[in-house]
Amino acid sequence: MIVAVTREVGPSFSSCEVTHLSRQPIDVELARRQHRDYERCLTEAGCEIHRLPAEHDLPDSVFVEDAAVVLDELAVIALPGAASRRPEVDSVARALEPLRSLRRIEAPGTLEGGDVLRIADRLFVGRSTRTNDAGIEQLRKLVAPEGYSVTGVEIEHCLHLKSAATLVAESTLLVHRAWVDPRAFGDVDIVEVDPSEPTAANALWVREVVLFPAAHVRTRERLERRGVSTVALDVSEIAKAEGGLTCCSLILELS
Repeated sequence: MIVAVTREVGPSFSSCEVTHLSRQPIDVELARRQHRDYERCLTEAGCEIHRLPAEHDLPDSVFVEDAAVVLDELAVIALPGAASRRPEVDSVARALEPLRSLRRIEAPGTLEGGDVLRIADRLFVGRSTRTNDAGIEQLRKLVAPEGYSVTGVEIEHCLHLKSAATLVAESTLLVHRAWVDPRAFGDVDIVEVDPSEPTAANALWVREVVLFPAAHVRTRERLERRGVSTVALDVSEIAKAEGGLTCCSLILELS
């Protein structure tokens, strides 16, 4: 069984953190409808939704991915680089505790799950404004006993590594080259986003399909030509909060 941990969009969502985008008005009710559609697509892809209640005073808390790194053997509870987001973590940890053994990133380390990209037993971690070298080193020590390697990756002009690169098939990455050097990931196939769609690199691969932002038509066509089956979703309001499709869930398999 595949579980997707999600959280409802809270009423303060329009006050979210933005770092690399200009703040725009967000329609919270529309964001809720888009998020429900996202959950529906996860269900259709074979996931069982474990929905956490909205956190009324934590605008970014719908982005549950940043609170943890979930692997087959354990979950590493993050310490967000944005101090305003640290209160989000404990409720996610409580949701994961029955499902995984937990470890934690401790200060002075910071780490957000959106910076961690897994390819088989390799974890690539973005050095960002939210994740520092101390956090990367702690993650390396926590996951090494389970056979995972950790490689720090330089990124620029974006919030998280997964803003610039996501896995869309077994060994195929969707990448925005201007934000991350594809050579950092070694021997994998690369699909580059269309240059006119710089925010198109965040996609969510679940089983046989890839959930993909409907706004990025040209990049979606590139994926389909490469044999990647996509499901288009309108996530316009989530995108205004500098969020993507991976951000809104933690996906884990239960035996």
